[in-house]
Order: sequence, then structure tokens, then C-alpha cells
Amino acid sequence: MAPGNGSFVTEFILLGLTNQPDLQLPLFFLFLGMYMVTVLGNLGLITLIALNSHLHTPMYFFLFNLSFIDLCYSSVFTPKMLINFISKKNIISYVGCMTQLYFFSFFIISEIYVLTSMAYDRYVAICKPLLYNVVMSPKVCSSLMLGSYLMAFSGAMAHTGCMLRLTFCDANTITHYFCDILPLLQLSCTSTYVSELEMFIVVGINIIVPSLTIFVSYGLILTNILHISSTEGRSKAFSTCSSHIIAVSLFFGSGAFMYLKPPSAVSMDEGKISSVFYTNMVPMMNPLIYSLRNKDVKLALRKTLSMRQF
Repeated sequence: MAPGNGSFVTEFILLGLTNQPDLQLPLFFLFLGMYMVTVLGNLGLITLIALNSHLHTPMYFFLFNLSFIDLCYSSVFTPKMLINFISKKNIISYVGCMTQLYFFSFFIISEIYVLTSMAYDRYVAICKPLLYNVVMSPKVCSSLMLGSYLMAFSGAMAHTGCMLRLTFCDANTITHYFCDILPLLQLSCTSTYVSELEMFIVVGINIIVPSLTIFVSYGLILTNILHISSTEGRSKAFSTCSSHIIAVSLFFGSGAFMYLKPPSAVSMDEGKISSVFYTNMVPMMNPLIYSLRNKDVKLALRKTLSMRQF
């Protein structure tokens, strides 16, 4: 018997991203390349922020945490996904599957609240610039991050706890490339009503509340920007927010498409495509978005590279 309340399944088979043999090797190299860019990009951003004192501000404190989360988040399932592309039988143990589900939930919820904290930071910077250092003090920033991780911990515990209550009898083939909630619910031979309700409540809270916070923050930011008389001032304010808006749109859009629907309304093919965006594309794009569009990061990179030459 497997761990976890009477489950007869000791291992699961992951069907992967596609069942076409000709695509396995090209996809392996594609996702290997994406993973390398993700790791190098996020590690690079973490290192730059740590080494450059002029980046020790609230905005970059949150960006440091975002890069750390993206690095861990992509590492939860991408290495296993890459192995599955080149192995004949894609097996993951019951314990491994539940562990993957827990850390996937933890890091995805963490990212949601870090992006929300960054929106609040931009609101204070643009709408209350004279009070910025007081409102966004180190204590406040640390509290926002602690709150993000606590929300992630509670959400991940709720998802994993409800999944451990379910019994898996004979069916053990997951129509996905990692242990996600919806494919696992389809395999249970007991009622999934409580788990579906829990998922809808937890996901609803963790998408709707942060989304409203971000929309309100940017509504106030937009109102403030429109009152700026100079074109240069408006352009600078828009530039400050544009990177964050792009990151939020990619992440929240793909996540809401996948989870804010009844399980029966989501086809697994649609789910896989949507999942690729928030599991592979977003962690890869975030460091590129925040570095290529950011003068401070470019300056820090030039300073770090020039120091290495001496």
C-alpha cells in the first residue's frame, strides 16, 4: 500500500507533453535550452542584486525573491520533464508525486503574492514618492515577504492535504507532464467533491484577491500618471511599471485560464499548453523582462563585469 490514507497506487505514469515519438528529442532540446536560460537568468539577477548596493531597494528586494522563487519553481518539475522526454517509461512514485504537488503549489502561490507586493511597491513609488522610504521600510518589505510565504505554505498544505485524502485504486496514468491537481483528481476512485471545492476556494482567493489588489494599484497609478504635466515624466512612470505589467499578464492570464474553470470544462491538451506558459515560459521570461527593460540592472551588470576585469 502507498502512503496516504488507503491509496492502492504506489506510483504514477506521466504521459508527458506529447505522445508522438518524433517530437520527444526536439522537445527535450527546446525545454533544456529554456531551462538553462531560466537558471542562468534568475541566478544572474540574484547575483547582481546581491553584489550591487545601489540595487538594495524595496523594488529589487522583491525582484530578488521573485528570481529565487522562479529558480526553485522551474526546478520542481523541469528536470523530471526532461528525463521523461528521453526515457521509455515515465514513472514517478506516489510520495514523489505528492512532494512535487506541494512544492509546485508553494512556489506558484509565493510568486502570486510577490507580484502583488511589487504592484503595491510601484503604487507607493509613483503615487506617494515623498513617503516611499517610510511606507516601504525594510520591516514592511520583510513582512510582505513573510506574508507571501505564509499564504503559500497554507495553500500548498490545503492542496496536498486534500489530495492525500483521496484514494487511487487502479488508474495511475496522469495525462500531464507533472503532478498537477486536475489530472490527479480525474484518477481518484473516491469522491473528489471536497477537493474540487477546496481547489476552487483556495485558487479563487489566491488569484482574485491579488488580481484586484494589482488592478486597484495600477488604476491609481494610471490616474496619477495622467495628472503628470510633462511628457517625459509620464513616459518615465509608464516605463517603471511596464515590466511588471507584462510579467503579471503572462502569469495570471495562463493560471486563471487553467484553474478558474470546473475540472470537467478543461481539456488536458488545453491544460498542458496553458501549463507550459506558467511553468516554463514565465520563469524564463521574468529575468529577461526585468533586465532588458531596466537601466539599473544594465548599469549593475556593466559595473560587475568591469570589476571582474581588474
